[in-house]
Amino acid sequence: MFSALSAAYSVLISISSSIFADTAKQTKPVNGINLYILIPIIIVVILVVLSIFSSESSIRVPKWLYYILAAAGRALAITAQEKDSSRTDMDSLSKAITAAGYSYEPKQDIFYSNMDAWQKNFGYCRLYDEAAILSGVVIDCEPIYFEYENKRWMIELWKGQYYLNSGCEVGIYNTKDHDINVPGTFSGTFYYCADDKDQLHISYALKKNDKTLFTRKGRHWWLTGFKLGEYSEPSELTMDIYITLKNKAMLNAFLSGLKTAGYLENEIFVNLNTVGLKFDKPRNAQPYTRNSQTDWIIQRNNKFMCDKYREITGPYNNFQDKMKALQTQDLDIYNTIINIGKTRNLFSAFEIIRKYLKQ
Repeated sequence: MFSALSAAYSVLISISSSIFADTAKQTKPVNGINLYILIPIIIVVILVVLSIFSSESSIRVPKWLYYILAAAGRALAITAQEKDSSRTDMDSLSKAITAAGYSYEPKQDIFYSNMDAWQKNFGYCRLYDEAAILSGVVIDCEPIYFEYENKRWMIELWKGQYYLNSGCEVGIYNTKDHDINVPGTFSGTFYYCADDKDQLHISYALKKNDKTLFTRKGRHWWLTGFKLGEYSEPSELTMDIYITLKNKAMLNAFLSGLKTAGYLENEIFVNLNTVGLKFDKPRNAQPYTRNSQTDWIIQRNNKFMCDKYREITGPYNNFQDKMKALQTQDLDIYNTIINIGKTRNLFSAFEIIRKYLKQ
Protein backbone atom coordinates (compact mmCIF):
# COMPACT_ATOMS: atom_id res chain seq x y z
CA MET A 1 0.00 0.00 0.00
CA PHE A 2 2.80 2.43 0.92
CA SER A 3 4.59 1.87 -2.39
CA ALA A 4 1.37 2.52 -4.29
CA LEU A 5 0.74 5.72 -2.37
CA SER A 6 4.33 6.82 -2.87
CA ALA A 7 3.90 6.23 -6.59
CA ALA A 8 0.81 8.43 -6.53
CA TYR A 9 2.87 11.10 -4.77
CA SER A 10 5.55 10.84 -7.45
CA VAL A 11 2.90 11.18 -10.13
CA LEU A 12 1.56 14.38 -8.58
CA ILE A 13 5.01 15.92 -8.34
CA SER A 14 5.99 14.89 -11.87
CA ILE A 15 2.74 16.00 -13.49
CA SER A 16 2.46 19.24 -11.54
CA SER A 17 6.05 20.08 -12.54
CA SER A 18 5.13 19.47 -16.17
CA ILE A 19 2.01 21.63 -15.79
CA PHE A 20 4.03 24.46 -14.25
CA ALA A 21 6.54 24.31 -17.10
CA ASP A 22 3.80 24.14 -19.73
CA THR A 23 1.94 27.03 -18.12
CA ALA A 24 5.07 29.17 -18.12
CA LYS A 25 5.46 28.61 -21.85
CA GLN A 26 1.84 29.35 -22.75
CA THR A 27 0.94 32.31 -20.53
CA LYS A 28 2.58 35.48 -19.35
CA PRO A 29 3.50 35.09 -15.69
CA VAL A 30 2.42 37.47 -12.96
CA ASN A 31 5.28 38.11 -10.55
CA GLY A 32 6.94 34.97 -11.86
CA ILE A 33 3.91 32.64 -11.64
CA ASN A 34 0.42 32.22 -12.95
CA LEU A 35 -1.51 32.26 -9.69
CA TYR A 36 -4.76 30.96 -11.12
CA ILE A 37 -3.08 27.71 -12.18
CA LEU A 38 -0.53 27.30 -9.41
CA ILE A 39 -2.48 28.00 -6.24
CA PRO A 40 -5.16 25.27 -6.57
CA ILE A 41 -2.52 22.74 -7.68
CA ILE A 42 -0.20 23.58 -4.79
CA ILE A 43 -3.05 23.17 -2.31
CA VAL A 44 -4.04 19.81 -3.79
CA VAL A 45 -0.45 18.53 -3.82
CA ILE A 46 -0.04 19.52 -0.17
CA LEU A 47 -3.26 17.75 0.80
CA VAL A 48 -2.35 14.59 -1.07
CA VAL A 49 1.18 14.53 0.36
CA LEU A 50 -0.24 14.94 3.85
CA SER A 51 -2.74 12.14 3.33
CA ILE A 52 -0.03 9.85 1.91
CA PHE A 53 2.55 10.31 4.63
CA SER A 54 0.34 10.86 7.65
CA SER A 55 0.01 7.98 10.06
CA GLU A 56 -3.69 8.76 10.23
CA SER A 57 -6.12 7.27 7.71
CA SER A 58 -7.34 10.77 6.86
CA ILE A 59 -6.37 14.34 7.62
CA ARG A 60 -9.02 16.24 9.51
CA VAL A 61 -8.64 19.79 8.26
CA PRO A 62 -11.53 22.18 9.01
CA LYS A 63 -13.70 22.86 5.97
CA TRP A 64 -13.66 26.57 6.72
CA LEU A 65 -9.90 26.51 6.09
CA TYR A 66 -10.43 24.85 2.71
CA TYR A 67 -13.01 27.49 1.84
CA ILE A 68 -10.67 30.34 2.75
CA LEU A 69 -7.82 28.83 0.73
CA ALA A 70 -10.01 28.27 -2.31
CA ALA A 71 -11.57 31.72 -2.11
CA ALA A 72 -8.18 33.36 -1.62
CA GLY A 73 -6.74 31.49 -4.57
CA ARG A 74 -9.60 32.57 -6.81
CA ALA A 75 -9.47 36.17 -5.58
CA LEU A 76 -5.73 36.38 -6.19
CA ALA A 77 -6.17 34.90 -9.62
CA ILE A 78 -8.89 37.36 -10.62
CA THR A 79 -6.80 40.27 -9.35
CA ALA A 80 -3.45 39.19 -10.70
CA GLN A 81 -4.00 37.24 -13.91
CA GLU A 82 -3.27 39.26 -17.00
CA LYS A 83 -6.29 39.29 -19.29
CA ASP A 84 -5.76 37.46 -22.57
CA SER A 85 -7.72 39.29 -25.25
CA SER A 86 -6.31 37.25 -28.13
CA ARG A 87 -9.57 35.30 -28.53
CA THR A 88 -12.39 37.80 -28.68
CA ASP A 89 -14.61 36.56 -31.51
CA MET A 90 -16.73 33.49 -32.14
CA ASP A 91 -14.71 32.33 -35.14
CA SER A 92 -11.51 32.29 -33.09
CA LEU A 93 -13.26 30.50 -30.23
CA SER A 94 -14.66 27.88 -32.59
CA LYS A 95 -11.18 27.25 -34.02
CA ALA A 96 -9.73 27.00 -30.51
CA ILE A 97 -12.39 24.45 -29.48
CA THR A 98 -11.67 22.38 -32.60
CA ALA A 99 -7.93 22.58 -31.90
CA ALA A 100 -8.68 21.30 -28.38
CA GLY A 101 -10.18 18.17 -29.99
CA TYR A 102 -13.88 18.95 -29.55
CA SER A 103 -17.01 20.19 -31.32
CA TYR A 104 -20.18 21.87 -30.09
CA GLU A 105 -23.73 20.50 -30.53
CA PRO A 106 -26.27 23.33 -30.12
CA LYS A 107 -29.36 21.10 -29.88
CA GLN A 108 -28.26 19.59 -26.56
CA ASP A 109 -25.87 22.44 -25.70
CA ILE A 110 -22.94 20.06 -25.20
CA PHE A 111 -19.36 19.60 -26.33
CA TYR A 112 -18.08 16.24 -27.58
CA SER A 113 -14.75 14.78 -28.71
CA ASN A 114 -13.93 14.58 -32.41
CA MET A 115 -12.96 11.33 -34.11
CA ASP A 116 -9.57 12.80 -35.06
CA ALA A 117 -8.95 14.50 -31.69
CA TRP A 118 -5.27 14.96 -30.84
CA GLN A 119 -5.85 12.94 -27.63
CA LYS A 120 -5.85 9.80 -29.79
CA ASN A 121 -2.05 10.03 -30.04
CA PHE A 122 -1.56 9.67 -26.30
CA GLY A 123 -3.27 6.35 -25.49
CA TYR A 124 -4.28 5.72 -21.89
CA CYS A 125 -2.95 4.36 -18.60
CA ARG A 126 -3.75 4.58 -14.90
CA LEU A 127 -1.29 7.44 -14.57
CA TYR A 128 -3.72 9.74 -16.36
CA ASP A 129 -6.52 8.98 -13.90
CA GLU A 130 -4.17 9.75 -11.01
CA ALA A 131 -3.24 13.12 -12.56
CA ALA A 132 -6.78 14.22 -13.45
CA ILE A 133 -7.34 16.02 -10.14
CA LEU A 134 -4.64 18.54 -11.08
CA SER A 135 -6.79 19.78 -13.98
CA GLY A 136 -9.87 20.33 -11.82
CA VAL A 137 -11.31 16.98 -12.94
CA VAL A 138 -13.20 15.06 -10.22
CA ILE A 139 -14.60 11.91 -11.82
CA ASP A 140 -15.53 8.31 -11.11
CA CYS A 141 -13.36 5.89 -13.10
CA GLU A 142 -14.48 2.40 -14.12
CA PRO A 143 -11.95 0.42 -16.19
CA ILE A 144 -13.13 -2.95 -17.53
CA TYR A 145 -10.29 -5.30 -18.49
CA PHE A 146 -10.46 -8.34 -20.76
CA GLU A 147 -8.51 -10.24 -23.41
CA TYR A 148 -9.60 -10.80 -27.00
CA GLU A 149 -7.75 -11.71 -30.24
CA ASN A 150 -4.35 -11.80 -28.54
CA LYS A 151 -4.74 -8.27 -27.21
CA ARG A 152 -5.35 -6.90 -23.78
CA TRP A 153 -8.33 -4.57 -23.86
CA MET A 154 -9.64 -1.88 -21.55
CA ILE A 155 -13.03 -0.22 -21.96
CA GLU A 156 -13.14 2.57 -19.42
CA LEU A 157 -16.14 4.57 -18.24
CA TRP A 158 -15.91 8.01 -16.62
CA LYS A 159 -18.45 10.45 -15.18
CA GLY A 160 -18.24 13.52 -13.02
CA GLN A 161 -17.14 17.15 -12.99
CA TYR A 162 -14.64 18.32 -15.59
CA TYR A 163 -13.89 21.78 -14.21
CA LEU A 164 -16.62 23.92 -15.87
CA ASN A 165 -18.52 20.90 -17.22
CA SER A 166 -20.54 17.93 -16.02
CA GLY A 167 -19.78 15.09 -18.38
CA CYS A 168 -18.91 11.50 -19.14
CA GLU A 169 -16.79 9.34 -21.41
CA VAL A 170 -16.50 5.82 -22.79
CA GLY A 171 -13.04 4.97 -24.14
CA ILE A 172 -11.90 1.89 -26.09
CA TYR A 173 -8.24 0.87 -25.74
CA ASN A 174 -6.04 -2.16 -26.36
CA THR A 175 -2.43 -3.32 -26.61
CA LYS A 176 -0.24 -6.23 -27.63
CA ASP A 177 2.73 -4.91 -25.65
CA HIS A 178 4.06 -5.98 -22.26
CA ASP A 179 3.66 -3.81 -19.18
CA ILE A 180 6.10 -0.95 -18.69
CA ASN A 181 7.99 0.14 -15.60
CA VAL A 182 8.84 3.82 -15.16
CA PRO A 183 10.96 3.90 -11.98
CA GLY A 184 9.31 5.86 -9.20
CA THR A 185 6.38 6.91 -11.37
CA PHE A 186 4.35 4.17 -13.03
CA SER A 187 4.30 0.41 -13.39
CA GLY A 188 1.54 -1.22 -15.41
CA THR A 189 -0.16 -1.42 -18.78
CA PHE A 190 -0.10 1.33 -21.37
CA TYR A 191 -3.02 1.05 -23.81
CA TYR A 192 -3.35 2.49 -27.30
CA CYS A 193 -6.58 4.08 -28.53
CA ALA A 194 -8.65 1.74 -30.68
CA ASP A 195 -7.91 2.07 -34.37
CA ASP A 196 -10.62 2.15 -37.04
CA LYS A 197 -11.20 -1.61 -37.10
CA ASP A 198 -11.43 -1.84 -33.30
CA GLN A 199 -13.90 0.99 -32.73
CA LEU A 200 -17.25 -0.05 -31.28
CA HIS A 201 -20.78 1.27 -31.45
CA ILE A 202 -21.62 2.98 -28.15
CA SER A 203 -24.69 4.78 -26.87
CA TYR A 204 -25.53 6.23 -23.48
CA ALA A 205 -27.67 8.67 -21.55
CA LEU A 206 -26.05 10.75 -18.81
CA LYS A 207 -28.50 11.43 -15.99
CA LYS A 208 -28.27 13.71 -12.98
CA ASN A 209 -30.52 12.63 -10.12
CA ASP A 210 -32.51 10.57 -12.67
CA LYS A 211 -33.01 13.53 -15.04
CA THR A 212 -31.35 13.15 -18.45
CA LEU A 213 -28.69 15.79 -19.16
CA PHE A 214 -27.86 14.54 -22.66
CA THR A 215 -27.50 11.44 -24.83
CA ARG A 216 -24.76 10.33 -27.21
CA LYS A 217 -24.34 7.51 -29.70
CA GLY A 218 -22.00 6.47 -32.47
CA ARG A 219 -19.17 4.20 -33.54
CA HIS A 220 -16.12 5.61 -31.82
CA TRP A 221 -12.94 5.04 -29.86
CA TRP A 222 -13.81 7.78 -27.33
CA LEU A 223 -17.46 8.82 -27.07
CA THR A 224 -17.78 11.84 -24.80
CA GLY A 225 -20.19 14.57 -23.78
CA PHE A 226 -19.75 17.69 -21.62
CA LYS A 227 -22.43 20.11 -20.40
CA LEU A 228 -20.88 23.54 -19.94
CA GLY A 229 -21.76 25.39 -16.74
CA GLU A 230 -23.46 22.36 -15.15
CA TYR A 231 -22.11 21.50 -11.69
CA SER A 232 -22.45 17.96 -10.35
CA GLU A 233 -21.00 15.67 -7.76
CA PRO A 234 -19.93 12.38 -9.41
CA SER A 235 -22.33 10.51 -7.13
CA GLU A 236 -25.27 12.47 -8.60
CA LEU A 237 -24.55 11.19 -12.11
CA THR A 238 -25.42 7.86 -13.70
CA MET A 239 -24.87 6.49 -17.19
CA ASP A 240 -27.19 4.06 -18.98
CA ILE A 241 -24.73 2.52 -21.43
CA TYR A 242 -25.01 0.16 -24.40
CA ILE A 243 -21.92 -1.21 -26.15
CA THR A 244 -22.05 -3.50 -29.17
CA LEU A 245 -19.12 -5.91 -29.31
CA LYS A 246 -17.69 -7.35 -32.53
CA ASN A 247 -18.88 -10.92 -32.07
CA LYS A 248 -19.86 -13.54 -29.51
CA ALA A 249 -16.26 -14.21 -28.46
CA MET A 250 -15.62 -10.55 -27.70
CA LEU A 251 -18.99 -10.31 -25.97
CA ASN A 252 -18.14 -13.18 -23.62
CA ALA A 253 -14.70 -11.72 -22.88
CA PHE A 254 -16.22 -8.33 -22.02
CA LEU A 255 -18.88 -9.95 -19.84
CA SER A 256 -16.15 -11.75 -17.95
CA GLY A 257 -14.38 -8.41 -17.41
CA LEU A 258 -17.57 -6.84 -16.08
CA LYS A 259 -18.07 -9.68 -13.61
CA THR A 260 -14.43 -9.45 -12.49
CA ALA A 261 -14.98 -5.73 -11.85
CA GLY A 262 -17.92 -6.59 -9.59
CA TYR A 263 -21.04 -6.33 -11.76
CA LEU A 264 -23.67 -8.95 -11.00
CA GLU A 265 -25.43 -10.94 -13.68
CA ASN A 266 -28.77 -9.26 -12.97
CA GLU A 267 -27.14 -5.85 -13.49
CA ILE A 268 -26.10 -6.65 -17.06
CA PHE A 269 -28.41 -6.64 -20.08
CA VAL A 270 -27.47 -8.70 -23.15
CA ASN A 271 -29.13 -8.66 -26.56
CA LEU A 272 -27.24 -10.42 -29.37
CA ASN A 273 -23.76 -8.79 -29.17
CA THR A 274 -24.90 -5.68 -27.28
CA VAL A 275 -24.29 -5.24 -23.56
CA GLY A 276 -26.23 -2.77 -21.45
CA LEU A 277 -25.45 -1.63 -17.90
CA LYS A 278 -25.90 1.26 -15.49
CA PHE A 279 -22.77 2.98 -14.27
CA ASP A 280 -23.64 4.58 -10.94
CA LYS A 281 -21.28 3.73 -8.10
CA PRO A 282 -17.89 2.52 -9.43
CA ARG A 283 -16.92 -1.03 -8.52
CA ASN A 284 -13.18 -0.56 -9.06
CA ALA A 285 -10.82 1.16 -6.62
CA GLN A 286 -10.53 4.87 -7.44
CA PRO A 287 -7.26 6.80 -7.99
CA TYR A 288 -5.18 7.34 -4.85
CA THR A 289 -5.18 11.07 -5.57
CA ARG A 290 -8.94 11.18 -5.02
CA ASN A 291 -10.01 11.57 -1.42
CA SER A 292 -12.54 13.62 0.49
CA GLN A 293 -10.08 16.48 1.06
CA THR A 294 -8.89 16.94 -2.53
CA ASP A 295 -12.41 16.37 -3.92
CA TRP A 296 -13.85 18.98 -1.57
CA ILE A 297 -11.44 21.79 -2.40
CA ILE A 298 -11.41 21.22 -6.16
CA GLN A 299 -15.19 20.92 -6.27
CA ARG A 300 -15.64 24.18 -4.36
CA ASN A 301 -13.65 25.97 -7.04
CA ASN A 302 -15.50 24.10 -9.80
CA LYS A 303 -18.86 25.12 -8.33
CA PHE A 304 -17.75 28.72 -7.96
CA MET A 305 -16.80 28.81 -11.65
CA CYS A 306 -20.04 27.13 -12.77
CA ASP A 307 -22.15 29.50 -10.65
CA LYS A 308 -20.34 32.49 -12.12
CA TYR A 309 -20.82 31.16 -15.65
CA ARG A 310 -24.55 30.63 -15.12
CA GLU A 311 -24.96 34.04 -13.49
CA ILE A 312 -23.45 35.79 -16.50
CA THR A 313 -25.02 33.66 -19.24
CA GLY A 314 -28.43 33.08 -17.62
CA PRO A 315 -30.26 35.83 -19.56
CA TYR A 316 -29.22 34.34 -22.92
CA ASN A 317 -30.55 31.25 -24.71
CA ASN A 318 -27.92 30.59 -27.36
CA PHE A 319 -24.22 29.82 -27.21
CA GLN A 320 -23.08 32.81 -29.24
CA ASP A 321 -24.85 35.35 -27.01
CA LYS A 322 -23.51 33.59 -23.92
CA MET A 323 -19.95 33.83 -25.21
CA LYS A 324 -20.38 37.51 -26.07
CA ALA A 325 -21.58 38.16 -22.52
CA LEU A 326 -18.54 36.39 -21.10
CA GLN A 327 -16.23 38.41 -23.36
CA THR A 328 -17.39 41.62 -21.73
CA GLN A 329 -18.04 40.45 -18.17
CA ASP A 330 -15.50 37.72 -17.34
CA LEU A 331 -12.71 37.12 -19.80
CA ASP A 332 -11.13 34.59 -17.42
CA ILE A 333 -14.07 32.21 -17.86
CA TYR A 334 -14.31 32.95 -21.58
CA ASN A 335 -10.66 32.02 -22.07
CA THR A 336 -11.09 28.73 -20.18
CA ILE A 337 -14.10 27.52 -22.20
CA ILE A 338 -11.76 25.42 -24.35
CA ASN A 339 -10.59 23.56 -21.23
CA ILE A 340 -13.14 20.87 -21.97
CA GLY A 341 -12.81 17.33 -20.67
CA LYS A 342 -9.23 16.15 -20.44
CA THR A 343 -6.76 18.85 -21.38
CA ARG A 344 -3.17 18.81 -22.61
CA ASN A 345 -1.91 19.29 -19.06
CA LEU A 346 -3.29 15.90 -18.08
CA PHE A 347 -1.43 14.21 -20.92
CA SER A 348 1.86 15.74 -19.78
CA ALA A 349 2.34 12.34 -18.17
CA PHE A 350 2.90 10.88 -21.63
CA GLU A 351 6.21 12.71 -21.91
CA ILE A 352 7.40 10.90 -18.78
CA ILE A 353 6.62 7.41 -20.10
CA ARG A 354 7.13 7.86 -23.87
CA LYS A 355 10.67 6.48 -23.92
CA TYR A 356 9.57 3.30 -22.11
CA LEU A 357 7.05 2.36 -24.80
CA LYS A 358 7.80 -0.19 -27.47
CA GLN A 359 8.98 1.58 -30.61
